[in-house]
Amino acid sequence: MVGAAQGSGDPSRIDRWIGEIDHPMYIATAATRTERSGCLVGFATQCSIHPIRFLICLSDKNRTYRVSQGAQVVALHLVPSSADQLVALFGSETGDEIDKFEHCAWHEGPEAVPILDDCPNWLVGRILRRLGVGDHDALLLEPISGGSNADPSQFDFHRAKRLEPGHKA
Repeated sequence: MVGAAQGSGDPSRIDRWIGEIDHPMYIATAATRTERSGCLVGFATQCSIHPIRFLICLSDKNRTYRVSQGAQVVALHLVPSSADQLVALFGSETGDEIDKFEHCAWHEGPEAVPILDDCPNWLVGRILRRLGVGDHDALLLEPISGGSNADPSQFDFHRAKRLEPGHKA
């Protein structure tokens, strides 16, 4: 077959292909009765239309993952393109060392989950299922609340991948 891809077994080709994908960045927040946390998320997508469902993946290395284990809901914020400081705060700092919420504007949403004021496009989802998917856990969310504005700008992966993560992989 002319033009058919040939398997080279070259992992660098796969890395390059994945590196070309440009998707929006999100900030996930979670809370329990005693703690709250948030982190930058690159793996998130709508995964069902009827009923509407969303899937997010949290790294098992970070504090937000640990806090989410005791939470019933998670908030997912679409990061606006102008939110460089929020991206640095939630992507390069670890909640093990600082309270990120002391450094940004936020308010309580459903079940006390933090809602970031500078991210007007957000949803809160009830966690329906958790699934280990490698070095991340996938959370299947049923949206129960949200906020939206007309600003379609978003902070994308190609800008975020320059960050030094708060937790190493």
